Amino acid sequence: MIELTNSISPLLATATEAEYAPVVLTGVLLSLVAIYIASKVGAELSRMMDFPPVLGELVAGVVVGISALHLVVFPESGANASDSVIMTILQFLGNLDAEAVTSIFQSQSEVVSVLAELGVIILLFEIGLESDLRELQKVGYQATIVACVGVAVPFAAGTAGLMLLFHVAAIPAIFAGAALTATSIGITSKVLSEIGQLKSREGQIIVGAAVIDDILGIIVLAVVASLAKTGEIDVLNVIYLIVSATVFLIGSILLGKFFNKSFVAVTKQLQTRGNLIVPAMIFAFFMAFIGSAIHLEAILGAFAAGLVLDETDDRNELDEQVKPIADILVPIFFVTVGAKADLGVLNPVVPENREGLVIAIFLLVVAILGKVVTGWSVFGQPGINRPAIGIGMIPRGEVGLVFVGIGSASGTLDKPLQVAIIIMVIMTTFLAPPLLRLVFKEPVEPNQQIEPAKEPANVG
Repeated sequence: MIELTNSISPLLATATEAEYAPVVLTGVLLSLVAIYIASKVGAELSRMMDFPPVLGELVAGVVVGISALHLVVFPESGANASDSVIMTILQFLGNLDAEAVTSIFQSQSEVVSVLAELGVIILLFEIGLESDLRELQKVGYQATIVACVGVAVPFAAGTAGLMLLFHVAAIPAIFAGAALTATSIGITSKVLSEIGQLKSREGQIIVGAAVIDDILGIIVLAVVASLAKTGEIDVLNVIYLIVSATVFLIGSILLGKFFNKSFVAVTKQLQTRGNLIVPAMIFAFFMAFIGSAIHLEAILGAFAAGLVLDETDDRNELDEQVKPIADILVPIFFVTVGAKADLGVLNPVVPENREGLVIAIFLLVVAILGKVVTGWSVFGQPGINRPAIGIGMIPRGEVGLVFVGIGSASGTLDKPLQVAIIIMVIMTTFLAPPLLRLVFKEPVEPNQQIEPAKEPANVG
């Protein structure tokens, strides 16, 4: 009788889930309404204040999430179904019992989380498309040195500081240190363009270094995310991850030169709607699958796919066609990252929260100084504006949030450390634009921009 009951239980559970499937869908739809309203209001307000829209989306996520309105909350943040305003509405409308609401809450949260994961995959694919490797030829080894210093210094200082000063465990400390390596090429490029310095020597080095920074950062992320899955540091495993991530990325780029011709030939044969974007999405998702299958990260594969397709003749058209998809999915990722951040853990009134606040200040200092020093790694460039190069590398932006999202999803980062990283991302992104305008005292008009210095076409 017990065996019969045990065998029937999963069937009953499945039947129950099927019964509430329409309610789960309703919960997802309400969550998406809240997410999109929040992202749009936040982005518009941020734009009005001349800040990157991504910051507005992040802050809007904090407002609708566990820290404030409780419209978009998740079990992994420690929330229950009773904490969710949306679940309360559904319970009232459907006259549901507590057990049913808990099941619906779990399912609804999983669906939104999957949509957020798709959002970050599309985001990294888009970043890959925008990372023009040909631009690196103009700044060569100078950008490579700046990027390497900009990754190594904050990573080492952040990781060592967290472990020695705050006694953070190795893997969370490594993950937080890795989050400090990022540089947002989009934010820096926008500011440089606005002040007429995008084509200056400094601007070209900053943009080139930011591209390499992204590549190195994604490799670092793939390695530390894989370490988080195992929960332990195995030297051989670390070596395998670094080598496999590097080979995967470089191999993809090299093979892409042959793949691009086939890709263009296929898209030209297709006559129906989506003849360009659908094959591109197939390639991006397949590469993401490969990245995940070899125990790296799906986002590494998506980023590699973007780098490969960036070399195609249809790159500009593809870039335009990806944007609407990114507009739909990427805000879900940014808002959910903010929604999962419980700022209450940094309330200084509570004594046990004060260490988390100190950690946030420590990360911010390391994040700024660790990038500013990159300006002094440039050599053979008399009269170069070194502070400008260092400050141009400061903003973490969307790339830093990718680290937070992956770390949160894997359970590697506890609440104080997660929120500390988010504060670091927000502050570096807020500080960089005014500081860049300050160090470039006299904007260069577009028709008077300095041409980049001739350097060896070597990015290695």
